[in-house]
Amino acid sequence: MKKISIFLILLIAFANSAYSQIKIEKIIAQDQPHYIVTKIGYPIEGTYLYDGVSEPKTILNANGTGVFQLNDLTKNDISWGIEATEGGIPKFKEGFNSAAYTLWYKKNMDTEENWVSTQFSIHYDKKKIFIAGERSKIYQEEENKIR
Repeated sequence: MKKISIFLILLIAFANSAYSQIKIEKIIAQDQPHYIVTKIGYPIEGTYLYDGVSEPKTILNANGTGVFQLNDLTKNDISWGIEATEGGIPKFKEGFNSAAYTLWYKKNMDTEENWVSTQFSIHYDKKKIFIAGERSKIYQEEENKIR
């Protein structure tokens, strides 16, 4: 009986920690509420570059922070997320061998909370993820992807 109780406690703790990894944040942009998440079933965290160039770059960290470097090489610390439903399901438009999402980001120094949106797309055949169709990174598929 004691082993079953311990097993159930461990199972509940594991299930709770697995569920709590999806963090849904509510933002206000363009005078409307939007919901953002940092996990969509693909390895979106990482460094995004123009092809063949080491800078400017965009860095997305798994915790929703990052760096957006402008073309003049000015670096801005950012907060970011992918648009989702209120329940945390990422919103996307399925294309032929691709999916288009909306990436929301804001400069952390911005006291006005001005969130900016840009296209974020995953191209399955090329195994590439693009920000605004310009900066990209190569990815390897995860087993638990969401399509």
